[in-house]
Amino acid sequence: MNAPNLKAAIVVIDGRFKVLKKTEFRGEMTLHVERTAIKELARFCRDELGFTYLVDVSGVDHFGDEPRFEIVYELYRFEPGEYLRLKISVSEDELEAPTVSDIWPTADWHEREAFDMFGIKFTGHPDLRRILMWDGYPFFPLRKDFPLAGKPSEMPDVAFTKPAPLAGGPFVTVPSTATTKDREPRSRSMD
Repeated sequence: MNAPNLKAAIVVIDGRFKVLKKTEFRGEMTLHVERTAIKELARFCRDELGFTYLVDVSGVDHFGDEPRFEIVYELYRFEPGEYLRLKISVSEDELEAPTVSDIWPTADWHEREAFDMFGIKFTGHPDLRRILMWDGYPFFPLRKDFPLAGKPSEMPDVAFTKPAPLAGGPFVTVPSTATTKDREPRSRSMD
């Protein structure tokens, strides 16, 4: 496949799909698109533009704003080694988006994690159930209204039944001009 370079790919996407916002930062491109277009755009990015690797699907909570949530899709194509980030907004009232697990099978686990941590439902997902928290757990730990110290548990045999402090953990990020790979959190010295 002879895929266009990233700038040419963005022009193709912009001509075919309604791109709400384009952002380039540190050499990486982010396209914010309509929620209803994400599935068709994802398939187009894989089949026509060569973004065959889905790196991650994650959620972002903009507590206090509406729409409250974003879903972020990190795509990668091996030749020529480029990233593309797609974002959609999801309101708290309509907390769902179409699954892309039939396009990239690895989305299965990523979407389950976003469901478990944020409560975002992925319609058409083959096995949408909690992946980290137990069935019946009533909260979503990565939402900004979830207390930093956690919530006490009524389950006596669970390892962490008391809230654990989270501030100043061992993994931290620092602002930099580095690429995504180099910005990953690293263990800091606990001197």
